Amino acid sequence: MAKSYCLEVSGDFACFTRPEMKVERVSYDVMTPSAARAVFESIVWKPAIRWRVTKIEVLKPIKWISVRRNEVGAVASTRNVQAAMGAGAGNVGLYVEDERQQRAGLFLRDVAYRIHACFELHDPSVHKSHFPHLSKALVNRGEEDLNAMPDNNAAKFMSMFERRASRGQCVNQPYLGCREFACSFRLVEEAKAELNPIAETRDLGWMLYDMDYSNPADPKPRFFQARLDNGVVTVPAWESEEVRG
Repeated sequence: MAKSYCLEVSGDFACFTRPEMKVERVSYDVMTPSAARAVFESIVWKPAIRWRVTKIEVLKPIKWISVRRNEVGAVASTRNVQAAMGAGAGNVGLYVEDERQQRAGLFLRDVAYRIHACFELHDPSVHKSHFPHLSKALVNRGEEDLNAMPDNNAAKFMSMFERRASRGQCVNQPYLGCREFACSFRLVEEAKAELNPIAETRDLGWMLYDMDYSNPADPKPRFFQARLDNGVVTVPAWESEEVRG
């Protein structure tokens, strides 16, 4: 287990979508562990490490906004793309005017969080199924990419993360649940000297933890019973009994 890090993230809007809502987007009240993990991965992501979120602190009162917006209701056909690749030409475009759908969404607004996480190195002797919440794209890569190579060590990745986070650098723009809701971030050196979380305590119900890719052909969501305790959500370990499929 490497050193624990803390990031403060903030943005005008956020949407941590509830999977049970099939048509309209409705956000959870608080940032999910998978969304927090994605922020850390946007700064440093390597096949040799995985981020483990341990705590999420809510820094601003929970506020809501209802927005109606246009979305595209289809994706490009993989069959057409494959045919075009084989033929060397073809129509693989997606016409937005034909696929546009108007949907309502219940989003969070004016949000700020402090997210705590540490990373672990993959053990070369452990099979990839022991790391079930790796992304599907990573699982599809070669077995050798899933394990820490001999020249990889925790100090190397710690230095890389600290350098990038302190300078505000990232591999891709961090976002709050949906890519259109970009967020700013900063590395918190001493959390005790920062703004206190909101003084609110209540149950948040079952919250999405992350996707389980132990079977890449049939990924499953996993959930945990979330609770806001004086503005803090404590995230259990992936392997704990609190995380259920």
